[in-house]
Amino acid sequence: HIGPLGLELFPPPQGLKAEYDTLFTKDCLLFLHQLISTFDKEVDQVLRLRVSRKAHLDLSGDLPGFLENTSHVRTDPDWRVLPVPPRLCRRHVDIGDLAPCDTQRFIKALQSPAQGIQNITPDFVDTHTSVFYTHVCSHPVSLLADVPHISEVPVLMLRPRAWNMVEPNMMVEGKQAPGPLFDFGLLMFHCGKTLFEEQSGPFFYLSKVESFMEARLWNNIFVWTQQKLDLPLGTIKATVLIENILAAFEMEEILYELRDHSAGLNCGIWDYSASFVNKFGHREAFLLPDRSKYVNMEKRFLRSYMDLLVQTCHRRGALATGGMAALLLPQDTYSTSYRTVLDTVTRLKLLEIQAGVDGFMVYDLRLIEPMQELFRLHTEGDNQLQQLRHDVIVSPDDLLSMPSGGVTLSGLKHNIAVSVLFINAWLSGKGHYFYRGQVEDSATAEISRSQVWQWICHQTQLEDDSRLVNRTLVTELIKEALTELSVFCQSAREKWRLHTAADMVLEVVLKRDFPEFITTYLSQDHTFLSSHKLPVK
Repeated sequence: HIGPLGLELFPPPQGLKAEYDTLFTKDCLLFLHQLISTFDKEVDQVLRLRVSRKAHLDLSGDLPGFLENTSHVRTDPDWRVLPVPPRLCRRHVDIGDLAPCDTQRFIKALQSPAQGIQNITPDFVDTHTSVFYTHVCSHPVSLLADVPHISEVPVLMLRPRAWNMVEPNMMVEGKQAPGPLFDFGLLMFHCGKTLFEEQSGPFFYLSKVESFMEARLWNNIFVWTQQKLDLPLGTIKATVLIENILAAFEMEEILYELRDHSAGLNCGIWDYSASFVNKFGHREAFLLPDRSKYVNMEKRFLRSYMDLLVQTCHRRGALATGGMAALLLPQDTYSTSYRTVLDTVTRLKLLEIQAGVDGFMVYDLRLIEPMQELFRLHTEGDNQLQQLRHDVIVSPDDLLSMPSGGVTLSGLKHNIAVSVLFINAWLSGKGHYFYRGQVEDSATAEISRSQVWQWICHQTQLEDDSRLVNRTLVTELIKEALTELSVFCQSAREKWRLHTAADMVLEVVLKRDFPEFITTYLSQDHTFLSSHKLPVK
């Protein structure tokens, strides 16, 4: 399908031509072409900057710190982000990891009392095998019955793919389109003005931002788009997910670059922890211990990160939000396990509330009201912007201090299982799955495969076993995992898919150089593309 000169769009998925034609109109394709052509070089520049910074860290052995050339931004006490619209003032509980392809859950979420919903139209979480397909099949979701008016449903927070992702189904000037521009452009063209008129957006989550220069690029994109669509400056609002150790040193600068369009910053745990392996994985001083046993938000490096994020946001009038509670409540509300899970989530999220966060996410919709009640019991008003956290003093050492602890056999097995099952889900066209009472997604897959790679790299000795983590042991444990998981396969194709996933996990964790993002590897690696298309006889 040929759009404007210089744009090529691949044919529609089978059975979805009507939706495809509705979505990709001539005017829409023209807008996408202009958007992508305008910013494509800047996208390449920020990606080259990432490579340059990583090379500098590797060659010099230096550690990151707060930037000297932007100290004036941090020391200027006067600047603030623009106030957010009324619908964003109260962010207590958002629903995470949700796409309209999961129609039943999507409708329930729209009918829920949550403040917001992350990842709508389509699954923008970097974890769908065909975002293009999802875009097309999700487009008619606005026509769902029994859904309240958009001004009455939880605020929709759209999450474009990160800069490391491309859209292989669209070529612009001979290059694959940047995934986030494709996602953002489609949403803005079709829904931007309607969301603005209903005072319900457009609002975004921006993932995998590594520097203030990337925030500046997003701000330029927002300004250009608002001018193009005749929307007032500051209409678009975005929450930046601080998922990278380098970004943690530039939080104030990131807010400054997006000060007209900021909906605050968000802190999680697993993508952020995985970024230490990404940036310093070859350095033994940054060996990350068993995450199940030794890594949590109470540890110094994560607690400092959350405290600094809250202090930075509130100092500048921006909202600070926490990560997603991934635990799932058991079906039996009277069971001991139900109470145990609820108590665990409550304890962990209360720590975040006491740190000053203005909200966080849950996956299980049944956690919405208990967590909202937690906010009612421990806070006053719509948010905690008045909590300026003057007590917080965070140094580079605080942010870079690895928790003590070792590697356990059970932790290694768990990371292997999570990695295999994530790739298996990806091959099935799903971005997340359930395992041992919680939802697993790209974030937990990222930390799991990162830790296995790092433990092999340093031939770490297990603390509860005499063996070293090496190729032989990991290969053996992957085979064990296959044996245990294969019993759940109901067809030859499912078994083939699981074995393919296991082979790919072994391939990823044995790479000499650390694959930067599991999602990029799965989306663009030839081995994956070939295996995904291989017919099973």
